Amino acid sequence: MLLATHRRAATTSDSCNRIYLRDETNIQISNSADSVWARQRFKTVAGMVRQRSMDLSKLTQDQMDFIAQRNNPRGIKTMRAYYWHICGQEYDAQHPRS
Repeated sequence: MLLATHRRAATTSDSCNRIYLRDETNIQISNSADSVWARQRFKTVAGMVRQRSMDLSKLTQDQMDFIAQRNNPRGIKTMRAYYWHICGQEYDAQHPRS
């Protein structure tokens, strides 16, 4: 099986194309507690990012906070990544892992 991807999202990397070669023995979907938790977290945070990016009541403050941290040495460089960061932190605060 040949899997090819092209990333169109805003990024700081020049490498946007990836090609993977797999056969059926290499494809495994884990149902461990960690992978189930990670898939659930990803799904929930993705929904939170989508809602927050369309919420006009938070847009101005989010943009100001993003611009304030963007040029720091460890600052997040895209608005979408910033939304993932803050929504991920919010999710982790509400759902601590035991």
